[in-house]
Order: sequence, then C-alpha cells, then structure tokens
Amino acid sequence: MIVCLYTAGLLLLLLLSIRFNRKPLIVLGIFFGTFLILFTYLSSFGSPVSQDALAQSDIQTVKYRNLTLDLGNGVTTNAQLSYPAIGKGPFPAVLLVQGSGALDMNETLTKTSKPFWEISQYLSERGFAVLKYDKRGVGESYTILNPNVWGNNTVNDQIQDGKRALGVLSQQPEVDPKRISILGHSEGTLYAPIIAIDNSTEVNNIVLMAVLAQNPLKDVEYYQDVSLPLEYVMQELDKNHTGLISIQQIVLDPFLRNFLLPSSASHTNDTKAMTAALIKEFGNSSNINIDKQIKPFLIKGYENITAFNLDKCNTVGICPILWKSLSDMSTNLSTIGNVSKSIGILILNGENDAQTPVQQAFLMEQRLDEVNHPDHTLITYPHLGHAFYPSTKWQTGFGPMEPDVLADLYSWLKSHSKQ
Repeated sequence: MIVCLYTAGLLLLLLLSIRFNRKPLIVLGIFFGTFLILFTYLSSFGSPVSQDALAQSDIQTVKYRNLTLDLGNGVTTNAQLSYPAIGKGPFPAVLLVQGSGALDMNETLTKTSKPFWEISQYLSERGFAVLKYDKRGVGESYTILNPNVWGNNTVNDQIQDGKRALGVLSQQPEVDPKRISILGHSEGTLYAPIIAIDNSTEVNNIVLMAVLAQNPLKDVEYYQDVSLPLEYVMQELDKNHTGLISIQQIVLDPFLRNFLLPSSASHTNDTKAMTAALIKEFGNSSNINIDKQIKPFLIKGYENITAFNLDKCNTVGICPILWKSLSDMSTNLSTIGNVSKSIGILILNGENDAQTPVQQAFLMEQRLDEVNHPDHTLITYPHLGHAFYPSTKWQTGFGPMEPDVLADLYSWLKSHSKQ
C-alpha cells in the first residue's frame, strides 16, 4: 500500500507543479494534505476497529456439548446440548421432539430447512439451554444407521426416548431442573403432552408446533393423501365445475401428478410417458371424472401407504410398525385435558400448513377452553406452511423459519420461564 501511495504521490506532485506554475508552497501544501487524507483512509482498513467489525460473526455466543443418550436395550443415539456462552446458569431449558420420519437432531428436512437447529441456536443465544437428539436408529440427514432399530420403532419407543432425554437434560449442570419446557413439532406434538403428563413436576411448559389434534392415520394422513388433492383439483383445475379434468391438465401440473403418477414418471419432463401412464391407469385419453376415477384412486393410494405390512421397512418416512401404533394411540384431543393446570401450553401453526392443517390447532385450542386450562395460547401465521416457511395452501415450502415465529416462541418461553 505504501508503494502505491508513493507512486500516486509522485504523479500528483507533477500535476500540481504544472497547474500552479511551479509555485512550491501551494504545490507542497496541497500535495501533503491530500497524501495524509488518503493514507489515513486506506490504513483504516487494517485498523483494529475494522478487523473487529469483520470478525463479529466469529464471536462465540453459544456453547455446545455432545452427548450420547442411552435409550435402553443396548440402543444409543447422539444428542447435543446448547447453552449461552456467558454465565454459569442454571438456565431455563427446552427439550426438542421431532416430527415424522428419520430425522436427526437438527430436524433436517432439506439443506435449507433445519427447524431444530434454528430453534436451538436462537434460544441459546438468548439465555436458554436446549437439548436435541437424533431419533433412534438414525443419523444425520435421513441416514439409517440401524435398520432394525428404525424399522421396529413404535409410539412407546418415541415417548420413552423423550422421557430419557428429559432426564438427561435435567441433570446437566447448566440447566435449572425447575424450569424445563418440551417443544414438539408435527408428530412430536403427539408425544410432548404425554411426556409432560407423566413428568408433571419436572415440566413447566409445552410448545406444540404444527399440531396434530386428531388421529394421525385416520384423519390427518387421509387429509394429506385424499382430501387435500381433491380440494386442489376442484378449486384450481375444475374451474367450470364440470366434475372433469383432462389428462393434459394433470401432465402439466407438478403438484397433482405426484399423486396420480408413479414417481419414476412424475419426476421427469417426458410428457409422452406421463400421458401414456395416465391413459393406462384411467382408460381414457381425454377427460377423467374427479368423483368416479380420481377419488377412488387417491383412496387406494392412501390405503397402500398406511397398509400394515410388518415384514420390513425400507423408508425414511413412517415405517409400518410405527403406523400401526400411531393408529392405535389416543388422540391429542383426548389426552391434552390430562396435562397439569400448572403447565403452560403454546400452540403455533401456519395457516397454509398442508400436512397438519390449521384446523387441527383450532380444535386443540377449543379443547383446552373446554377443560378450562388456565394458561394456553394459540398463534397462527398467514402464508406459512408446515416448516414455518412461506407456502401455498397446497404444498409445503422449505427454507429458513420466519423470524416472527422464532421471536414469538422466545418471547412466550421467556415470560413462562421466570424463577
């Protein structure tokens, strides 16, 4: 930088000499004044102030401790505790319980959507300890580590795993065991209340994000597989209310063809192959009847998805054994009334949630009113979907959580976690 300034200075001195007819005092005054200004400005980029500003993102605001949870019968899983970088605590704490599928501790849904990583980071930066853990039998990003453990996973396993995680969380030296909340997302909203009911003296609050109120198999899955696509067809494609849609409409519609075509055909741009597959399935080369053809097809698909073929599980979604135990479990509507009146309950739901529709949250709120629970709050978010990211009412969008959701969650937890 000094060499550059020296070269620029010589050029400036030459130009000034010509401009002022070699009057030395004027030339030297302007030259040195300009030189000092340039030197001060450019050297500031290497100053401690600028370096500090650039390094702000490197300042540690959260500490982490990796743990191994003993889930019993020789089964273990990875977990992580996050907590504020400053202060010895004990801090109020939150246990995170994931939604459906082979989810890791960050609840990695896509590369850009990791709700539990965002929640744990946000809360720990603001004074909370947070424990998150991989589901039994799985690792990072939908990796199945133990197919046997994962494939034989049941509702009771999920609940017991949550209880063991709760016990580990309460024993951490940074955690105040008298100020613990449980947060469940999606399928996790089925387990969080039961864990709280069975540990009412240890749990202060429950947070239910994208809540399931009714039976997850008979009601919610049916909505996802049958009711939602039918509603889409009638509202978006059958504009003239004829009860018919064309094969061409299906081929050109990425959302609907996911329901009506095998994945090998629906995920290509081969319109001829998709058209041929639809004609083969529905026996018609022009229009398809919504009520007589599409609805029965969707119902059959739902039945195949939820069939209890207990031989094996080769999916990162919900395995048959877990499907059966979910089908048999009591609904949230029937159990939420057993939550201790001393436990606060927060319900958060996107109004465009295509997986656990906002009506499920309304039913939970109504039930809590009915049983006269003294401390419950419902917040809904227009335009947000299942991952609390902007979505249409038909399809879940994935990306970073909306800041308002994280801010509301923190604000409510802070007000409900006072000593």
